[in-house]
Amino acid sequence: MTNNTTSHQWRFFRSGGFDQVSIETAADLLHLGELNPKLWTVLNCPTTGLEFDERTLALMDNDGDGQIRVPEILSAVSWSCQRLTDASLMFAQPGLPLASISKADAEGEGIYHAAEKVMAYLQIPAEQPIQVTDLTNTSQLFSPNHCNGDGVIMPELTPDAALQQCIAEIISTQGGVADRSGGMGVTQDTVTSFWAQLQAVQDWHAAYTNEQGLLCPLAENTAAAVAVFEQVQAKIDDYFVRCQLAAFDGRASDNLNPLTSMYDGLANRVIAEQDSDIASLPLSEIAADRALPLVDGINPAWQTQIAALTSSVLQPLLGDDYAELNHADWRKVSAQLAAWRNWQAARPATAVHDLGLDRINELLASDFKAQLEQLIADDLAASTFADNLLALEKLTRYQQNLVTLLRNFVTFSDFYHGDSKAIFQAGTLYLDQRSCELVMRVADPARHASMAPFSGCYLVYCTCVRQGEKPINIVAALTNGDVDELMVPGRNGIFYDRQGRDWRASVTKVVAQPVSIPQAFWSPYRRMAAFIESQVQKFAASRDKDIESKTNSGAASPTAVASSFDIAKFAGIFAAIGLALGALGTALAAVVAGLFSLVWWQVPIVLAAVMLLISTPSMILAYLTLRRRNVGPLLDANGWAVNTRAKINVPFGAALTGVAKLPAGAKRSLNDPYAEKRSPWRLPILLLCLAGAAWLGWWHFFS
Repeated sequence: MTNNTTSHQWRFFRSGGFDQVSIETAADLLHLGELNPKLWTVLNCPTTGLEFDERTLALMDNDGDGQIRVPEILSAVSWSCQRLTDASLMFAQPGLPLASISKADAEGEGIYHAAEKVMAYLQIPAEQPIQVTDLTNTSQLFSPNHCNGDGVIMPELTPDAALQQCIAEIISTQGGVADRSGGMGVTQDTVTSFWAQLQAVQDWHAAYTNEQGLLCPLAENTAAAVAVFEQVQAKIDDYFVRCQLAAFDGRASDNLNPLTSMYDGLANRVIAEQDSDIASLPLSEIAADRALPLVDGINPAWQTQIAALTSSVLQPLLGDDYAELNHADWRKVSAQLAAWRNWQAARPATAVHDLGLDRINELLASDFKAQLEQLIADDLAASTFADNLLALEKLTRYQQNLVTLLRNFVTFSDFYHGDSKAIFQAGTLYLDQRSCELVMRVADPARHASMAPFSGCYLVYCTCVRQGEKPINIVAALTNGDVDELMVPGRNGIFYDRQGRDWRASVTKVVAQPVSIPQAFWSPYRRMAAFIESQVQKFAASRDKDIESKTNSGAASPTAVASSFDIAKFAGIFAAIGLALGALGTALAAVVAGLFSLVWWQVPIVLAAVMLLISTPSMILAYLTLRRRNVGPLLDANGWAVNTRAKINVPFGAALTGVAKLPAGAKRSLNDPYAEKRSPWRLPILLLCLAGAAWLGWWHFFS
């Protein structure tokens, strides 16, 4: 790739200050691999944030790293030329005729047959080319009633109503998987999981049948009894553990029973039977090895539950009319109900239970699983059409978009020729009576702004918002017009994207750079005027503040005695003012005397030379900045790798930023009803000054 020798005769054009290769013929595409990469304008670009078909870029991005590089460009060009009977079709209007698909190898034949099926499915006439939009409607290309190679089976794929019901039940219990046709179906994984869950539920029910006597000590009342038991189990266990601790150490009894201070908080409020504070107390008084009373001496918050336990569990299992429950009997009852509780804990967590045991047994006894697995295998075997359809989409998109990418990658012909915008130009920004065409999307404005100033362009960063859309960030280069003291954060404009949608743009950051030599010439005087204006405003503001403070202090102290007039202080001030005015007058007199010592025609030359001397440094800096102005750093800051200095000279900059002009042939009325009234003394004063200057000149040169 580094050899400059090539059998193809390349054609170059010069634009942007560098030579760019022309890509206009099929031969250019066929020999693109022979072009030295040093002559390429770009070495890689991102796959997002561009005004370009992202699906095409995704198909080209072989390694999926989000970047398009030279090898991937060459691979796409080579593959496209191999798949077409005539590579010149890449320069034709979008659309892939069936006859243009090469059948020189097996892949080409597969793409050709896939195109035939597409035309048959969509009823496209034989003479009409296939468009990208024809390949995006998967619901028509992949009908649910025939195999499409994705391994997803929908109910429509089989005419058997019983098997269709089975597929619907799998979808309802396992969730569906999206089919290429757009519907929901089942896969091998969901079928396997469904039958495993069916077997688990059947085994769980079989355990109940085999051990029903052990599992149901209370027969059909066991489930209700266990529910009552579980409501009080933890509380009764807590009571007996406390009694065991009291037996272990008699000193613990006082600490295990509630402190009397706890009842102080209950003394002065209404107490409900189910009060949470009462429910947290032990079931009964704690004593060493004490049995739990079931009638008297029970915590009021638990009396109802204990009564239900006695009637539903203790009496049926122990057979006595219990007044109290000892620890041994409690452990016996717990052991008798443990089998049911363990069986319930082993209940499979699956929605298959909703089908009912009879339906579960029916499904397990059927051959539906084998039939579904065969359908899935048949569908996967039909993956050839899906693969060929993907290759057909790839070829169709390449035919439509690849040359455009080359003219924004190998060259910047779209950017410099002006027939169409480059893929990195996001739209047009209208701001302060100008339109900016060099506008780019920016993912990270802070990172972009750290490198973009090296472009030498005057940059305006904006945040754009539109109802129903996520905000976007853009950067616009102002390359024409006067921008001194123009752009400040907070200004608003309108941004039109490439789809013609309008966004409200707000300036967030400005990177100031010279825009033109004339602007640089007047820049020192404008800065001087701005400085003088700011100083005058500061002085006026300070005087106003002093007057206000003195007025307020005088109003606050009306009886204060006025200070005495310090004549020495004011004499010094007047003397200083007189010296300053004298110095200014002397300097002005020297300047005037110097001017009048010259021949009359030399005076304007001297004035022009002085102005040029003041403006020359600014103009030189502007000239050097404009010479290095290029679009490369703007793109590099967005993740590109620009291989050259793509300059933006003054004429091209004027084309990228348009300023407001009246239409040709427009009529203009200068009658402004709100124009400022001219002073009647302006003309007499001007004539008097001219007469004085003429008299001084005559007196100096002819007297």
